[in-house]
Amino acid sequence: MKWKEQMHQLHAYQPGKSIAEVKTHHTRHSIIKLASNENPYGYSLKVDPVLKEFGGTLNIYPDGKASKLRADTASLLEVDPNQLIFTNGTDELIQIISRSLIQPGKNTVMATPTFSQYKHNAVLEGGEVREIPLIDGIHDLDRMLSAIDENTTVVWVCNPNNPTGTYIAIEKLWTFLKKVPNDVFVVLDEAYFEYVEQPGNTIELLEDFPNVMITRTFSKIYGLASLRVGYGISSVDIIQKLEAARPPFNTNVLGQMAAAAAISDQEFVKECFQKNAAEREKYYAFSLDNGLKVYLSEGNFVLIDFKWDGDEVTNFLLEKGIIVRSGKQLGFPTCVRITIGLTEQNERVREAIKEFIKERSING
Repeated sequence: MKWKEQMHQLHAYQPGKSIAEVKTHHTRHSIIKLASNENPYGYSLKVDPVLKEFGGTLNIYPDGKASKLRADTASLLEVDPNQLIFTNGTDELIQIISRSLIQPGKNTVMATPTFSQYKHNAVLEGGEVREIPLIDGIHDLDRMLSAIDENTTVVWVCNPNNPTGTYIAIEKLWTFLKKVPNDVFVVLDEAYFEYVEQPGNTIELLEDFPNVMITRTFSKIYGLASLRVGYGISSVDIIQKLEAARPPFNTNVLGQMAAAAAISDQEFVKECFQKNAAEREKYYAFSLDNGLKVYLSEGNFVLIDFKWDGDEVTNFLLEKGIIVRSGKQLGFPTCVRITIGLTEQNERVREAIKEFIKERSING
């Protein structure tokens, strides 16, 4: 096969272990999955009745424009419906942006460590990847600016950042964007936006910066990860350009229906936000009490530094029936990323961590 040269540099995305996969692992404990930042509270009660109304016309293509979902989302966000693009999760949107703007001879700027798919798709398109190390888990915006030149096409800002959960305040973003050249496309990846406690509406930035796109998803707080619906918000001109690279009928009919129902229930979103914030605080207190470093997160996960091998911690928790994500896979080799689950799940995780610390202390 005559593969593109860059294909030899890439590996398939490695998701967190599934419950079914771990069931084959010898453990006497019930299994909880806290590895992929899914919503432990499920999804809005408004979703199921809408899906039950589906007429079963699986032989008919879905609405290629996602008309109802587009109208409902535009209404909530108070934007022009033509400022929106809907995709098969934001992973597909990242792919569309990369395919449209990144090519050999051009470069793209991003933090490291951050969400892996920015680099993955840039490499696939043959572009140069310029990675700027985080400072204590936070984007180094000044160095990112310095890395931009006449061949830069896309800058990626994951906010809150995955895997650290750290957040860039809107005032700092505005200052940063003011210094980015107008012909450089800036993507603000806001997959975890609905969990953010800090004030500010980043959509307002689009009025001053038409070269910016905000990406969001129905996979996280809305609890619809299996249906794969994401979207981007930008200027009408940019959306029109990207629509030409969007595959036809890319969001399925059930995904569109569920997402439209979910976005109508902002009370559910508010409840999930509040519960997540309360449970997140417990992890902060626990880490402080046990001498562990935890990155201050604005997402539904925490990254904890154990100063031990991240795989060792992950495997210990796996033996207890707890699936988390080793920081080794995420650029933080002594850390573990833990999705914030239900109260009883979080208590079980913290008790298991205490056991790990005790065992390692005894064994030196």
